[in-house]
Amino acid sequence: MMRVRVMLLVGLMLAVIVTAMGVVHTKYRTRLHFAHLQDLRTQRDAIEVEWNRLRLEEAALSTHVLVERKARRELNMFAPRIGDILLIEERTHVKP
Repeated sequence: MMRVRVMLLVGLMLAVIVTAMGVVHTKYRTRLHFAHLQDLRTQRDAIEVEWNRLRLEEAALSTHVLVERKARRELNMFAPRIGDILLIEERTHVKP
């Protein structure tokens, strides 16, 4: 009877120790995952700031003045003069 109690006590102590080690391990893994999550959030925030900066830059570069200036300088384009414009009218086809 005494031997059974000792074995039960040893078994319970062993279960408590194993459970405690499991708790410590789980807490450690939770901290690792939380630190990784914080790193990912920081990266997300940095990417979001970069995305907003790029959107602002795109909006600034796509203004009509800048597009026209670039077309004139790099592509040698120009607005047509009045004499260069040819107006083509559609005629309705009349049957005889």
